[in-house]
Amino acid sequence: MFYRSNSDGNGGETTWCFSQVKGTLEDDVTEADLISCVEFNHDGELLATGDKGGRVVIFQRDPASKQCVPKKGEYNVYSTFQSHEPEFDYLKSLEIEEKINKIRWLKRKNQAHFLLSTNDKTIKLWKVSERDKRVTGYNTREEGGRPRDPARITQLRVPTVKPADLMVEASPRRIFANAHTYHINSISLNSDQETYLSADDLRINLWHLEITDQSFNIVDIKPANMEELTEVITAAEFHPTECNLFVYSSSKGTIRLCDMRAAALCDRHAKLFEEPEDPHARSFFSEIISSISDVKLSNSGRYMMSRDYLGLKVWDLRMETKPVETYPVHEYLRSKLCSLYENDCIFDKFECCWSGDDQRLMTGSYNGFFRVFERGCGGARRGDLTLEASREAAARPRLPLRARRVAASAKRKKDEISVDCLDFNKKILHTAWHPHESIIAVAATNNLFIFQDKF
Repeated sequence: MFYRSNSDGNGGETTWCFSQVKGTLEDDVTEADLISCVEFNHDGELLATGDKGGRVVIFQRDPASKQCVPKKGEYNVYSTFQSHEPEFDYLKSLEIEEKINKIRWLKRKNQAHFLLSTNDKTIKLWKVSERDKRVTGYNTREEGGRPRDPARITQLRVPTVKPADLMVEASPRRIFANAHTYHINSISLNSDQETYLSADDLRINLWHLEITDQSFNIVDIKPANMEELTEVITAAEFHPTECNLFVYSSSKGTIRLCDMRAAALCDRHAKLFEEPEDPHARSFFSEIISSISDVKLSNSGRYMMSRDYLGLKVWDLRMETKPVETYPVHEYLRSKLCSLYENDCIFDKFECCWSGDDQRLMTGSYNGFFRVFERGCGGARRGDLTLEASREAAARPRLPLRARRVAASAKRKKDEISVDCLDFNKKILHTAWHPHESIIAVAATNNLFIFQDKF
Protein backbone atom coordinates (compact mmCIF):
# COMPACT_ATOMS: atom_id res chain seq x y z
CA MET A 1 0.00 0.00 0.00
CA PHE A 2 1.64 3.23 -1.07
CA TYR A 3 -0.41 5.44 1.25
CA ARG A 4 0.94 5.87 4.76
CA SER A 5 -0.75 6.49 8.06
CA ASN A 6 -0.98 10.26 8.44
CA SER A 7 -1.93 10.97 12.02
CA ASP A 8 0.42 11.36 14.93
CA GLY A 9 -2.32 10.34 17.34
CA ASN A 10 -2.30 13.49 19.45
CA GLY A 11 -3.70 16.19 17.22
CA GLY A 12 -0.26 17.37 16.06
CA GLU A 13 1.13 17.86 12.58
CA THR A 14 0.30 15.57 9.66
CA THR A 15 1.92 14.76 6.35
CA TRP A 16 -0.68 16.80 4.46
CA CYS A 17 0.44 20.27 3.43
CA PHE A 18 -1.06 23.27 1.69
CA SER A 19 -0.34 23.59 -2.02
CA GLN A 20 -2.53 26.33 -3.52
CA VAL A 21 -5.69 28.33 -3.07
CA LYS A 22 -7.73 29.62 -6.00
CA GLY A 23 -10.19 32.48 -5.72
CA THR A 24 -10.16 35.74 -3.81
CA LEU A 25 -9.78 35.79 -0.05
CA GLU A 26 -11.86 38.93 0.45
CA ASP A 27 -14.75 38.91 2.87
CA ASP A 28 -17.19 40.34 0.31
CA VAL A 29 -18.30 37.17 -1.46
CA THR A 30 -21.36 37.16 -3.70
CA GLU A 31 -23.74 34.20 -3.85
CA ALA A 32 -22.79 33.61 -7.50
CA ASP A 33 -19.15 33.06 -6.54
CA LEU A 34 -19.83 30.09 -4.26
CA ILE A 35 -18.37 26.85 -5.64
CA SER A 36 -21.05 24.18 -6.10
CA CYS A 37 -19.04 21.22 -7.50
CA VAL A 38 -15.45 20.03 -7.96
CA GLU A 39 -14.22 17.28 -10.29
CA PHE A 40 -10.84 15.95 -11.52
CA ASN A 41 -10.69 14.42 -14.98
CA HIS A 42 -9.59 10.80 -15.45
CA ASP A 43 -5.83 11.42 -15.48
CA GLY A 44 -5.89 14.30 -12.98
CA GLU A 45 -4.35 16.76 -15.43
CA LEU A 46 -7.45 18.95 -15.33
CA LEU A 47 -9.62 20.07 -12.42
CA ALA A 48 -13.01 21.67 -13.00
CA THR A 49 -15.20 23.71 -10.65
CA GLY A 50 -18.74 24.95 -11.14
CA ASP A 51 -20.32 27.78 -9.17
CA LYS A 52 -23.73 29.17 -8.34
CA GLY A 53 -23.33 31.79 -11.07
CA GLY A 54 -23.37 29.10 -13.78
CA ARG A 55 -19.65 29.39 -14.54
CA VAL A 56 -17.20 26.55 -15.10
CA VAL A 57 -13.51 27.14 -14.36
CA ILE A 58 -10.98 24.55 -15.55
CA PHE A 59 -7.51 24.36 -14.02
CA GLN A 60 -4.59 22.56 -15.69
CA ARG A 61 -1.72 20.84 -13.87
CA ASP A 62 1.47 22.89 -14.05
CA PRO A 63 3.93 20.75 -16.09
CA ALA A 64 6.87 21.92 -13.96
CA SER A 65 5.14 20.76 -10.77
CA LYS A 66 5.19 17.16 -12.04
CA GLN A 67 8.96 17.19 -12.57
CA CYS A 68 9.73 18.13 -8.96
CA VAL A 69 10.86 15.58 -6.39
CA PRO A 70 8.53 15.09 -4.66
CA LYS A 71 5.88 16.05 -7.20
CA LYS A 72 3.81 19.15 -6.51
CA GLY A 73 0.09 19.52 -7.00
CA GLU A 74 -0.07 22.94 -8.62
CA TYR A 75 -2.73 24.02 -11.11
CA ASN A 76 -3.20 27.10 -13.28
CA VAL A 77 -6.36 28.50 -14.84
CA TYR A 78 -6.87 26.83 -18.21
CA SER A 79 -10.33 27.96 -19.32
CA THR A 80 -13.35 29.80 -17.94
CA PHE A 81 -16.77 29.83 -19.56
CA GLN A 82 -20.42 30.46 -18.79
CA SER A 83 -22.10 27.07 -18.85
CA HIS A 84 -25.67 27.96 -17.80
CA GLU A 85 -27.78 31.10 -17.67
CA PRO A 86 -30.78 31.79 -15.42
CA GLU A 87 -34.05 30.76 -17.08
CA PHE A 88 -37.75 31.04 -16.37
CA ASP A 89 -40.31 28.25 -16.66
CA TYR A 90 -43.42 30.09 -17.85
CA LEU A 91 -45.67 27.03 -17.52
CA LYS A 92 -44.92 26.70 -13.81
CA SER A 93 -43.96 30.31 -13.12
CA LEU A 94 -40.64 29.16 -11.65
CA GLU A 95 -37.15 30.55 -11.92
CA ILE A 96 -34.49 28.03 -12.94
CA GLU A 97 -31.18 28.84 -11.30
CA GLU A 98 -27.97 28.85 -13.27
CA LYS A 99 -26.11 27.05 -10.45
CA ILE A 100 -23.96 24.12 -11.65
CA ASN A 101 -25.05 21.03 -9.71
CA LYS A 102 -22.60 18.48 -11.14
CA ILE A 103 -19.68 18.20 -13.58
CA ARG A 104 -18.57 14.88 -15.08
CA TRP A 105 -15.60 14.40 -17.41
CA LEU A 106 -15.62 12.04 -20.37
CA LYS A 107 -12.53 9.95 -20.97
CA ARG A 108 -10.28 11.61 -23.49
CA LYS A 109 -10.35 10.14 -27.00
CA ASN A 110 -8.58 12.86 -29.00
CA GLN A 111 -6.88 16.22 -28.51
CA ALA A 112 -10.06 17.82 -27.16
CA HIS A 113 -11.61 17.40 -23.72
CA PHE A 114 -15.33 16.79 -23.14
CA LEU A 115 -17.37 17.30 -20.00
CA LEU A 116 -21.01 17.23 -18.92
CA SER A 117 -22.41 19.98 -16.72
CA THR A 118 -25.92 20.37 -15.36
CA ASN A 119 -28.08 22.81 -13.47
CA ASP A 120 -31.51 21.91 -12.09
CA LYS A 121 -33.06 21.20 -15.50
CA THR A 122 -30.60 21.21 -18.40
CA ILE A 123 -27.52 19.08 -19.09
CA LYS A 124 -24.88 20.30 -21.54
CA LEU A 125 -21.99 18.51 -23.23
CA TRP A 126 -19.02 20.85 -23.66
CA LYS A 127 -15.99 20.50 -25.90
CA VAL A 128 -12.82 22.18 -24.66
CA SER A 129 -10.12 22.44 -27.31
CA GLU A 130 -6.87 24.27 -27.96
CA ARG A 131 -5.94 26.33 -30.99
CA ASP A 132 -2.35 27.49 -31.45
CA LYS A 133 -2.25 27.89 -35.24
CA ARG A 134 -3.95 30.19 -37.73
CA VAL A 135 -4.56 29.94 -41.46
CA THR A 136 -3.52 32.89 -43.64
CA GLY A 137 -3.63 33.59 -47.36
CA TYR A 138 -7.31 32.92 -48.10
CA ASN A 139 -8.45 33.59 -51.66
CA THR A 140 -11.99 34.79 -51.00
CA ARG A 141 -11.58 36.84 -47.79
CA GLU A 142 -9.17 39.20 -46.11
CA GLU A 143 -7.17 38.38 -42.98
CA GLY A 144 -9.79 40.13 -40.83
CA GLY A 145 -12.56 37.95 -42.31
CA ARG A 146 -14.11 40.47 -44.71
CA PRO A 147 -15.03 39.06 -48.17
CA ARG A 148 -12.64 40.12 -50.92
CA ASP A 149 -13.87 41.90 -54.02
CA PRO A 150 -13.98 39.19 -56.75
CA ALA A 151 -12.72 41.74 -59.27
CA ARG A 152 -9.52 42.13 -57.25
CA ILE A 153 -8.79 38.40 -57.14
CA THR A 154 -6.23 38.02 -59.94
CA GLN A 155 -4.26 34.98 -58.84
CA LEU A 156 -4.73 31.80 -56.88
CA ARG A 157 -3.16 31.73 -53.40
CA VAL A 158 -2.34 28.61 -51.39
CA PRO A 159 -3.38 29.16 -47.73
CA THR A 160 -0.63 28.56 -45.19
CA VAL A 161 -0.74 27.56 -41.52
CA LYS A 162 1.24 29.73 -39.10
CA PRO A 163 1.83 29.55 -35.34
CA ALA A 164 -0.38 31.74 -33.16
CA ASP A 165 -1.00 32.46 -29.49
CA LEU A 166 -2.62 29.56 -27.68
CA MET A 167 -6.39 29.90 -27.38
CA VAL A 168 -8.61 27.54 -25.37
CA GLU A 169 -12.17 27.40 -26.65
CA ALA A 170 -15.20 25.90 -24.93
CA SER A 171 -18.20 25.19 -27.12
CA PRO A 172 -21.50 23.41 -26.34
CA ARG A 173 -21.82 20.28 -28.48
CA ARG A 174 -25.11 18.89 -27.12
CA ILE A 175 -27.92 20.24 -24.96
CA PHE A 176 -30.12 17.70 -23.15
CA ALA A 177 -33.24 19.43 -21.86
CA ASN A 178 -36.92 19.03 -20.97
CA ALA A 179 -36.63 15.55 -19.43
CA HIS A 180 -36.88 16.32 -15.70
CA THR A 181 -39.86 17.66 -13.80
CA TYR A 182 -37.85 17.96 -10.60
CA HIS A 183 -34.35 19.23 -9.90
CA ILE A 184 -31.47 17.15 -11.25
CA ASN A 185 -29.24 16.01 -8.38
CA SER A 186 -26.93 13.55 -10.17
CA ILE A 187 -25.36 12.76 -13.51
CA SER A 188 -23.10 9.75 -14.05
CA LEU A 189 -21.27 8.50 -17.13
CA ASN A 190 -21.47 4.84 -17.99
CA SER A 191 -18.30 2.81 -18.43
CA ASP A 192 -19.22 2.37 -22.11
CA GLN A 193 -18.64 6.15 -22.55
CA GLU A 194 -21.71 6.26 -24.77
CA THR A 195 -24.55 6.62 -22.27
CA TYR A 196 -25.10 8.42 -18.99
CA LEU A 197 -27.83 8.75 -16.39
CA SER A 198 -29.43 11.79 -14.81
CA ALA A 199 -31.47 11.63 -11.62
CA ASP A 200 -33.95 13.93 -9.93
CA ASP A 201 -36.07 13.43 -6.81
CA LEU A 202 -38.37 10.81 -8.35
CA ARG A 203 -36.93 9.60 -11.65
CA ILE A 204 -33.71 8.41 -13.27
CA ASN A 205 -33.27 8.81 -17.02
CA LEU A 206 -30.82 7.09 -19.34
CA TRP A 207 -29.37 9.18 -22.18
CA HIS A 208 -27.22 8.49 -25.22
CA LEU A 209 -24.55 11.14 -25.73
CA GLU A 210 -25.48 11.47 -29.41
CA ILE A 211 -29.26 11.86 -28.88
CA THR A 212 -30.57 15.02 -27.27
CA ASP A 213 -34.30 14.89 -27.93
CA GLN A 214 -35.16 11.70 -26.06
CA SER A 215 -34.14 9.71 -23.01
CA PHE A 216 -35.30 6.45 -21.48
CA ASN A 217 -36.83 6.41 -18.01
CA ILE A 218 -35.19 3.56 -16.08
CA VAL A 219 -36.45 4.35 -12.53
CA ASP A 220 -39.71 5.98 -11.53
CA ILE A 221 -40.71 6.06 -7.86
CA LYS A 222 -43.44 8.67 -8.24
CA PRO A 223 -46.62 7.37 -6.55
CA ALA A 224 -50.04 7.72 -8.19
CA ASN A 225 -51.02 9.96 -5.30
CA MET A 226 -48.28 12.39 -4.29
CA GLU A 227 -49.66 12.45 -0.76
CA GLU A 228 -48.37 8.88 -0.43
CA LEU A 229 -44.79 9.94 -1.22
CA THR A 230 -42.46 8.62 1.50
CA GLU A 231 -38.97 8.96 -0.01
CA VAL A 232 -37.02 10.70 -2.76
CA ILE A 233 -33.91 9.85 -4.77
CA THR A 234 -30.86 11.70 -3.45
CA ALA A 235 -27.97 10.42 -5.61
CA ALA A 236 -27.27 7.94 -8.41
CA GLU A 237 -24.14 6.50 -10.00
CA PHE A 238 -23.12 3.92 -12.59
CA HIS A 239 -20.81 1.04 -11.70
CA PRO A 240 -17.23 1.88 -12.81
CA THR A 241 -16.76 -1.27 -14.92
CA GLU A 242 -20.13 -3.07 -15.33
CA CYS A 243 -22.17 -1.01 -17.79
CA ASN A 244 -25.46 -2.68 -16.81
CA LEU A 245 -25.26 -1.85 -13.08
CA PHE A 246 -26.05 1.37 -11.24
CA VAL A 247 -26.96 2.39 -7.70
CA TYR A 248 -29.18 5.07 -6.26
CA SER A 249 -29.72 6.26 -2.71
CA SER A 250 -32.80 7.61 -1.01
CA SER A 251 -33.85 9.95 1.77
CA LYS A 252 -34.80 6.88 3.82
CA GLY A 253 -31.16 5.84 4.16
CA THR A 254 -31.36 2.97 1.68
CA ILE A 255 -29.27 2.20 -1.40
CA ARG A 256 -30.59 0.13 -4.29
CA LEU A 257 -28.43 -1.71 -6.80
CA CYS A 258 -30.20 -2.16 -10.15
CA ASP A 259 -29.36 -4.36 -13.13
CA MET A 260 -30.59 -3.06 -16.48
CA ARG A 261 -30.38 -6.57 -17.95
CA ALA A 262 -33.23 -7.76 -15.70
CA ALA A 263 -35.87 -5.32 -16.96
CA ALA A 264 -36.18 -2.14 -18.97
CA LEU A 265 -37.77 -0.32 -16.04
CA CYS A 266 -35.63 -0.90 -12.94
CA ASP A 267 -38.37 -0.40 -10.37
CA ARG A 268 -37.35 -3.73 -8.87
CA HIS A 269 -33.86 -3.59 -7.45
CA ALA A 270 -31.35 -6.44 -7.51
CA LYS A 271 -30.03 -5.60 -4.04
CA LEU A 272 -31.09 -3.36 -1.19
CA PHE A 273 -28.46 -2.00 1.20
CA GLU A 274 -29.89 -0.86 4.50
CA GLU A 275 -28.60 -0.83 8.06
CA PRO A 276 -31.22 -1.72 10.67
CA GLU A 277 -32.04 1.20 12.96
CA ASP A 278 -31.27 0.98 16.65
CA PRO A 279 -34.69 1.51 18.32
CA HIS A 280 -33.02 2.89 21.45
CA ALA A 281 -31.30 5.65 19.46
CA ARG A 282 -34.43 6.77 17.62
CA SER A 283 -35.38 10.45 17.89
CA PHE A 284 -37.34 13.14 16.08
CA PHE A 285 -34.32 13.72 13.81
CA SER A 286 -33.55 10.07 13.01
CA GLU A 287 -35.16 10.08 9.58
CA ILE A 288 -33.56 13.38 8.57
CA ILE A 289 -30.01 12.47 9.54
CA SER A 290 -30.28 8.99 8.00
CA SER A 291 -30.96 10.48 4.55
CA ILE A 292 -28.04 9.70 2.22
CA SER A 293 -26.65 12.81 0.56
CA ASP A 294 -24.05 11.10 -1.63
CA VAL A 295 -23.10 7.61 -2.80
CA LYS A 296 -19.84 6.70 -4.56
CA LEU A 297 -18.68 3.33 -5.87
CA SER A 298 -15.01 2.53 -5.34
CA ASN A 299 -12.66 2.58 -8.33
CA SER A 300 -12.37 -1.21 -8.15
CA GLY A 301 -16.16 -1.57 -8.17
CA ARG A 302 -16.24 -3.87 -5.16
CA TYR A 303 -17.17 -1.34 -2.48
CA MET A 304 -19.58 1.54 -2.14
CA MET A 305 -19.45 4.55 0.15
CA SER A 306 -22.49 6.44 1.41
CA ARG A 307 -22.60 9.73 3.29
CA ASP A 308 -25.40 10.59 5.68
CA TYR A 309 -25.52 13.66 7.90
CA LEU A 310 -23.27 12.40 10.69
CA GLY A 311 -21.01 9.83 9.06
CA LEU A 312 -19.63 7.67 6.28
CA LYS A 313 -20.39 4.02 5.64
CA VAL A 314 -18.54 1.60 3.40
CA TRP A 315 -20.53 -1.29 1.94
CA ASP A 316 -19.34 -4.47 0.25
CA LEU A 317 -21.54 -5.00 -2.82
CA ARG A 318 -21.73 -8.68 -1.88
CA MET A 319 -23.24 -7.98 1.55
CA GLU A 320 -26.50 -6.08 1.90
CA THR A 321 -27.26 -6.47 5.59
CA LYS A 322 -24.85 -3.95 7.08
CA PRO A 323 -21.86 -1.79 6.17
CA VAL A 324 -18.41 -3.29 6.56
CA GLU A 325 -16.95 -0.03 7.84
CA THR A 326 -18.43 2.99 9.61
CA TYR A 327 -16.68 6.33 10.08
CA PRO A 328 -18.23 9.06 12.27
CA VAL A 329 -17.56 12.45 10.67
CA HIS A 330 -18.87 14.85 13.31
CA GLU A 331 -20.58 12.77 15.97
CA TYR A 332 -20.18 15.69 18.37
CA LEU A 333 -23.05 17.42 16.53
CA ARG A 334 -25.59 14.85 17.70
CA SER A 335 -26.31 16.98 20.77
CA LYS A 336 -26.82 20.03 18.51
CA LEU A 337 -29.41 18.56 16.15
CA CYS A 338 -32.20 20.77 17.46
CA SER A 339 -30.38 24.02 16.70
CA LEU A 340 -29.09 22.57 13.39
CA TYR A 341 -32.69 21.85 12.46
CA GLU A 342 -33.73 25.40 13.28
CA ASN A 343 -31.03 26.95 11.10
CA ASP A 344 -31.60 24.38 8.29
CA CYS A 345 -28.01 23.05 8.47
CA ILE A 346 -29.38 19.58 9.13
CA PHE A 347 -30.46 19.50 5.47
CA ASP A 348 -26.94 20.21 4.12
CA LYS A 349 -25.83 17.70 1.49
CA PHE A 350 -22.21 16.66 2.01
CA GLU A 351 -20.40 14.83 -0.76
CA CYS A 352 -17.71 12.17 -0.35
CA CYS A 353 -14.90 10.72 -2.49
CA TRP A 354 -12.42 7.84 -2.72
CA SER A 355 -8.67 8.04 -3.13
CA GLY A 356 -7.26 6.56 -6.33
CA ASP A 357 -6.36 3.23 -4.69
CA ASP A 358 -9.58 3.05 -2.60
CA GLN A 359 -7.57 3.07 0.64
CA ARG A 360 -8.67 6.50 1.88
CA LEU A 361 -11.94 8.40 2.07
CA MET A 362 -12.69 12.10 2.29
CA THR A 363 -15.72 14.21 3.12
CA GLY A 364 -16.51 17.63 4.53
CA SER A 365 -17.81 19.14 7.74
CA TYR A 366 -18.33 22.60 9.25
CA ASN A 367 -15.97 25.38 10.35
CA GLY A 368 -13.88 24.81 7.22
CA PHE A 369 -13.07 21.29 8.43
CA PHE A 370 -12.82 18.22 6.23
CA ARG A 371 -12.15 14.62 7.23
CA VAL A 372 -9.68 12.12 5.76
CA PHE A 373 -10.03 8.49 6.84
CA GLU A 374 -7.49 5.76 6.17
CA ARG A 375 -9.11 2.38 5.84
CA GLY A 376 -7.87 -0.49 7.94
CA CYS A 377 -8.64 -4.17 8.33
CA GLY A 378 -12.07 -4.73 9.84
CA GLY A 379 -12.77 -1.03 9.89
CA ALA A 380 -9.93 -0.18 12.30
CA ARG A 381 -8.97 3.44 11.81
CA ARG A 382 -5.30 4.34 11.90
CA GLY A 383 -5.45 7.76 10.30
CA ASP A 384 -8.67 9.60 11.05
CA LEU A 385 -7.85 13.24 10.42
CA THR A 386 -9.70 16.50 10.83
CA LEU A 387 -8.02 19.15 8.67
CA GLU A 388 -8.96 22.75 7.94
CA ALA A 389 -9.18 24.70 4.70
CA SER A 390 -8.44 28.20 5.92
CA ARG A 391 -6.43 31.35 5.33
CA GLU A 392 -4.09 30.17 8.06
CA ALA A 393 -3.23 27.14 5.93
CA ALA A 394 -2.66 29.40 2.91
CA ALA A 395 -0.21 31.45 5.00
CA ARG A 396 1.92 28.33 5.69
CA PRO A 397 2.72 26.91 2.24
CA ARG A 398 4.60 23.59 2.21
CA LEU A 399 4.32 23.29 6.00
CA PRO A 400 2.38 20.30 7.40
CA LEU A 401 -1.21 21.01 8.37
CA ARG A 402 -2.14 20.72 12.01
CA ALA A 403 -4.77 18.12 12.79
CA ARG A 404 -7.78 19.78 14.41
CA ARG A 405 -9.88 18.36 17.25
CA VAL A 406 -13.34 19.33 18.47
CA ALA A 407 -14.31 19.05 22.14
CA ALA A 408 -17.90 17.88 22.56
CA SER A 409 -18.01 18.79 26.27
CA ALA A 410 -17.29 21.99 28.16
CA LYS A 411 -13.93 20.63 29.25
CA ARG A 412 -11.49 20.87 26.39
CA LYS A 413 -7.82 20.16 26.02
CA LYS A 414 -5.17 22.39 24.56
CA ASP A 415 -5.50 22.90 20.78
CA GLU A 416 -9.12 21.70 20.85
CA ILE A 417 -12.01 23.84 19.63
CA SER A 418 -15.33 23.82 21.44
CA VAL A 419 -18.33 22.54 19.53
CA ASP A 420 -20.11 25.76 20.54
CA CYS A 421 -17.51 27.82 18.68
CA LEU A 422 -17.93 26.12 15.30
CA ASP A 423 -18.87 28.35 12.36
CA PHE A 424 -21.73 26.60 10.55
CA ASN A 425 -21.55 29.06 7.63
CA LYS A 426 -18.15 27.64 6.65
CA LYS A 427 -19.30 24.40 5.05
CA ILE A 428 -17.11 21.98 3.12
CA LEU A 429 -19.73 20.32 0.94
CA HIS A 430 -17.65 19.53 -2.18
CA THR A 431 -14.34 17.66 -2.34
CA ALA A 432 -12.37 15.73 -4.98
CA TRP A 433 -9.37 13.38 -4.94
CA HIS A 434 -6.77 13.10 -7.71
CA PRO A 435 -7.24 9.70 -9.44
CA HIS A 436 -3.56 8.66 -9.13
CA GLU A 437 -1.78 10.88 -6.61
CA SER A 438 -2.23 12.18 -3.06
CA ILE A 439 -3.65 15.52 -4.17
CA ILE A 440 -7.03 16.71 -2.94
CA ALA A 441 -9.24 19.66 -3.85
CA VAL A 442 -11.58 21.20 -1.29
CA ALA A 443 -14.21 23.86 -2.03
CA ALA A 444 -14.61 26.39 0.80
CA THR A 445 -17.25 29.00 -0.11
CA ASN A 446 -15.69 30.79 -3.13
CA ASN A 447 -12.18 29.36 -2.68
CA LEU A 448 -10.66 26.17 -4.02
CA PHE A 449 -7.96 24.79 -1.71
CA ILE A 450 -5.50 22.22 -3.04
CA PHE A 451 -3.54 20.07 -0.59
CA GLN A 452 -1.04 17.27 -1.10
CA ASP A 453 0.48 14.51 0.97
CA LYS A 454 4.27 14.76 1.21
CA PHE A 455 4.52 11.01 0.81
